[in-house]
Amino acid sequence: MGAGTPIRVEEYLASAYRPDRDFVAGVLLERNWGERDHSRLQTRFGIWLYANRARFRIEVFFELRVQVSTDRFRVPDICVVADQSPKEQIITHPPLICIEILSKSDTMHEMQDRIDDYLRFGVPEVWVLNPRNGKAWIYTRDGAHEVKEAMLRSVDGRVEVPMAEIDLETS
Repeated sequence: MGAGTPIRVEEYLASAYRPDRDFVAGVLLERNWGERDHSRLQTRFGIWLYANRARFRIEVFFELRVQVSTDRFRVPDICVVADQSPKEQIITHPPLICIEILSKSDTMHEMQDRIDDYLRFGVPEVWVLNPRNGKAWIYTRDGAHEVKEAMLRSVDGRVEVPMAEIDLETS
């Protein structure tokens, strides 16, 4: 099935896609994937978070479906949940942070739709990382800002990632 293929939510949930796809109001949407820069940053960032999960009292998941509404499922690159959150096969409770890593073919319109879905669902913040220029942004319901400090810090202060240890710019 290509992007834009209409299906029922039950069919989406009963199917496996490689790579997984977003499901938005009955339509499958392909996600950008397969680029070295994207994969490298996703791996580095996710492994760093995973290695520090006990310290932050979190669980870290790669490309896990998040049901943001009854007819919308998103698949963030990295999903951070509290270690005491419900143990779900598909996330139905707002994670602490959804992390998206930009690919060359991502458009601002598509990324903003994803961010808006997460924030409407109740995710407190969305981190967007750009491996081509090493920049990071934090989006909340109050707006967005580029991270200029040496530490990428969650709004509640629970998660702190030293930018130098991750080396966001992979090009």
